[in-house]
Formats: sequence, C-alpha cells, structure tokens
Amino acid sequence: MRNIKIALSLLMLIGVSSCDDFLSEVPDNRLQIDSPEKISELLADAYPDGSYISITESMTDNVSDNKSSLVNINNEQSFNWELQDDQSGRDTQGYYWNAAYKAIATANEALAAIRKLGDTPNLNPQKGEALLARAYSHFMLVSIWSNRYNPATAATDLGIPYVTEPETVLVANYKRNSVKEVFDLVESDIQEGLKYVTNDYRTDYLKYHFNKEAAKAFAARFYTVKGDWKKVLELTEGLGNKPVGKIRDWLAYTAYDFPNKPIEYAKHTQPTNLLIGSPSSICGRATRFNRFAFTRAKERDEILGSQTNIFNKNWLIDISIQGASGANVAVYKFNEYFKYTNLTAQIGLPYTGVVLFSNDEMFLNRIEAHVMTNQLDIATSELEYFLGTRTVGYAASDVLTKEKVYAKYPVIADEYTPFYALTPEQTSFVKAITEARRREFLHEGQRWFDIKRFNLVIEHNTYNSQGQVTRKNVLVKDDKRRAVQIPLNASNNGIEKNPR
Repeated sequence: MRNIKIALSLLMLIGVSSCDDFLSEVPDNRLQIDSPEKISELLADAYPDGSYISITESMTDNVSDNKSSLVNINNEQSFNWELQDDQSGRDTQGYYWNAAYKAIATANEALAAIRKLGDTPNLNPQKGEALLARAYSHFMLVSIWSNRYNPATAATDLGIPYVTEPETVLVANYKRNSVKEVFDLVESDIQEGLKYVTNDYRTDYLKYHFNKEAAKAFAARFYTVKGDWKKVLELTEGLGNKPVGKIRDWLAYTAYDFPNKPIEYAKHTQPTNLLIGSPSSICGRATRFNRFAFTRAKERDEILGSQTNIFNKNWLIDISIQGASGANVAVYKFNEYFKYTNLTAQIGLPYTGVVLFSNDEMFLNRIEAHVMTNQLDIATSELEYFLGTRTVGYAASDVLTKEKVYAKYPVIADEYTPFYALTPEQTSFVKAITEARRREFLHEGQRWFDIKRFNLVIEHNTYNSQGQVTRKNVLVKDDKRRAVQIPLNASNNGIEKNPR
C-alpha cells in the first residue's frame, strides 16, 4: 500500500555516471501517477502518519499529576499548554503538523493526477477520497492551532494555510487563511467529497480509507462544531434512535483478555469503527507511563466512579492499573505494532492503531442535535440507550427522565459558553452528552475539542513528592493558549505565530 512515495522537493534526480548523462535527464524525474490504480495506491498516504492524541489528551481535564519523578518534557509542556521544545520527535506538536501537511500534499498530488487524466467519472472514487482526506487534515490542523470556531470572529481569527495545489518548490511560503476561510474550504471539500466517495474497497481495506459512513461521520463532526444541527440530523439518520449492533459493545470488550483488548478496540471488524488510522505513534505507552496522565484519583473521584453514572451503577468501561507506581489508569485501546527496520540491531518504527471516526461519536452528535433542535423527548430516549449500553447491570427499571438529567447536570452560570445560546434545559443535556463523550473517548484526545468548543475552564496543578502544589495553572475562558502555538519549524519559515 505504501510503494509510491513522492518526495516533497519534487526534484528526485537519478544518479548518473557522466556530466552528459546528467544533463540529458528530465529535471523532474518523478514516478508517474497515470492510472486509477496508482492514484488509489498513492491515497494510502493521504492520512497523517502522526498522531495528535498525546498532544491534545495531555491538555485536558482527563489528566492530572501522578507525582512521579519521571518527567517527559513534551508531556509536561502540553499539560501546561506550552510550545514543546521537541518539535520533531514522534507524537510532538511539530511532528503532527508536518504529518498533516504531508498528507495534504499527497491528496493534492492525487487530485492533480485526476485532473491530468481528464477528471473522468471512473476516477470519482479516488477524487472523493482525496477531497475528504485533504479536508480532514486541514480540519484537524485548524482545530488544534486556531481559536475555536465562532462565526462572529471567524473572519478575523487566524486559521492555518489551506493548501490546494501540489508542492512545486522546495520551500513554499504560505500565509494563514482566516478560520472562516478554512471552514469554508473544508466544507466545500466535504460536500464535493460526499458526492463521489465509495465503499468499493476490499473488505479488510475499507475502514482504512474514507468510505461512505466515515465521510458522513466526518461531516457530522464538522457540522456539530459549526452548530448546523439540521445537517447533523440528516447525516446521522441512518443510525436511528437506537443503533442496535452499530455502537461499541463494551460488555463484549470486557470479556477479552488484556492483550486482545487493544487489538479488538481498533479492529476493522468492529461495527462502530468507521475510519481507522495507523500512524507512527507510541500514544499507548504514554497513557501508561506519562507523569501527567489519567490517574487513579481521576478515575475514582471524577470520571469513572459509580457516583458519576446517572443510574448510580458502575461503568462497563474496563480499566487497568498502570505505571511503575501504580498511579495511572489505562483503558486498553491502543495496539502498538513495532516494525523492525534492522532486526539485528533491534531498531525500527512503532505504529499504533487508532479509531479516527466511529458510530459512537456519530450517535452522540445526533443526540446533541436533537437537544439543540428542542427534541428533548427523543434526546432523552437516545441518551438512555447509549448510557445503558455502558452501565453494569443496566435494567429496564433504569429509566432516564429529563428531570434526572436536570438534577444530575445542574446549570452553573457561565460554565458552558459556546458561541450560540443555550436554554437551561439544553445546558443540562449538553453537559450530560459532553460527559458521556468524555468517558467514551478517554485517552483519545477528543475531550480537548469539547473544552475549546464550550470554552470550559480547567485547572492543572503540579505537585512535589509531598503532595504540595508547586504550580497552579488555570486555562481561563478565551485563554489564548487554547490555540496551540505554531510549531517552530513552521514559524521559522514565515508562518505567523499565534498571539500570546
């Protein structure tokens, strides 16, 4: 799947034995992408070969200080919403930035090849995938490195460069588009991609490419951020109000032994998994051994304790005590495959299976859309179904009512402040859905995007070995650090930095 590689410089010259031979070479000696099959092969590289998970998860309120003496500086700097010193190592800010733009460059090469071949209907499947892949990487970049989407300020907020043509020079100078421009271009690519995307892949390859359901899931996420609830409901209609057999079966997951849990979590045969990535990442190790991580205190007191369950029962989400001190807690989600490049020297590259889009996320977006369109009875029924499938001993007598939601998730003034207005009833339901999303996607970095979207205030404390606070760090509303600072390799090449 990865036989076709396009050098970013686009200037790969074949070595020759004489000056005359050298001068007779065509300067642009690239591999020719001149068939649908070659374009399809190329598109295998149109997804970021890097992960944002360790970056965004460390910035959330899912993590706290386990007081270990072992400190990973990247983990600590993300925990404190700072620019990382290491900009090239795996799972760093700079690594993901570069990986996303490399994926975009690949998608643009595919689109250029499609145009060169006449943009004929037989190339529509490749065109749809390329457009969606390009939109996805740009959307993730703007979601991390820009302010949250707000139509009142989007035209002046700094976005990221939206690149639509192949690279033709070694170092290109780009300006940042506004957030509005980026969102408009993402939306255009999504809408065009939805017209052409297909499921015409081998069964075991289908979920490693943008397919029809994955494209809808991406679009539903995008329109949830934009607050276009009608579009969200249209895109998620296929799930219905009780997606039996379509969302994750946590009861079955708990039955697997620990070595098989992460394999099963991101497996292509799991019905909920719609798009799976395999970036070069060690994010699974990070959940177990980072100092600033999901700790036992967080698990017991705030996130997975039975008192956090609206039915006052235990959660089905299965955990394991991790780390040298036993201070961390992990949900086994990430299976790491180590590809040896030199077996004798025992060196190689780690790859981790990650779920990029799922029916679980789609269904939660659907519930939120029903809340925001004032269909609270439907939302209540859907939320009961979702939470019931995640609760130990859930029974028919465990009935969810609107009054229970209001009592469990009371309105707190100025807590949830999206760019749109919320009624008190909507606020309680949105809190309930956001908390469900928080538990569902532990370790996966998605919590950060809800923290930005709802402008939630969070506090990160650092402790010494005696348990005394040595640093109290509060991310206040509209804090400029919510837009991660532009990586050094990009800002040094002329990309405008975020204000601080």
